Amino acid sequence: MARYTGPVCRLCRRESMKLYLKGDRCFSDKCAYERRSYAPGQHGQRRSKLSDYGIQLREKQKIKRIYGLQEKQFKAYFKEADRQKGVTGTNFLILLERRLDNTVYRLGFANSRSQARQLVRHGHFLVNGRKVNIPSYLLRPGDVIAVREKSRQVGMINEALEALPRRGVMPWLDLDKDKYQGVFRTLPTREEIPLPVQEHLVVEFYSK
Repeated sequence: MARYTGPVCRLCRRESMKLYLKGDRCFSDKCAYERRSYAPGQHGQRRSKLSDYGIQLREKQKIKRIYGLQEKQFKAYFKEADRQKGVTGTNFLILLERRLDNTVYRLGFANSRSQARQLVRHGHFLVNGRKVNIPSYLLRPGDVIAVREKSRQVGMINEALEALPRRGVMPWLDLDKDKYQGVFRTLPTREEIPLPVQEHLVVEFYSK
């Protein structure tokens, strides 16, 4: 399945919640979801009752769109989480949070995960002193993520850092704005991951 390239604001409206896919625009009065909080399309304002399967599907789609993944990759993370000890749903979210592109976004070096993915692919970041341009690279506790010296003048990185106070830094990360670097200090707990999602529904969806 190809990556979605249409208007991302339609995705927020389809999932009936802000997915924060467009950075600063999502915090402004230009946000499409704030203007039209119903589903897109000709019949978007109709009320429809979802089946149990439909509820599970929408929750899966919601998480997949938040992290910007394709179905094959998303399902691979679920299988890996299912193999690990502990609660599968929590393991699943922790795996997604460990991605390099997500951490770059969480540290405030990008305004959205899609922007973070682009910056990583273009080689603007170092992990433990080595250039990594793979957005899906999984970080471990203690890893240091830094902006390359020659990339510290990139406009979108500095603009994102200026807007960071609006989002804040997650408790499992440490950020040094002056040095343009952060530390993936520890694995997050479910309570620390600020996502209004019900990951157990994804477990139920894939367990059928």
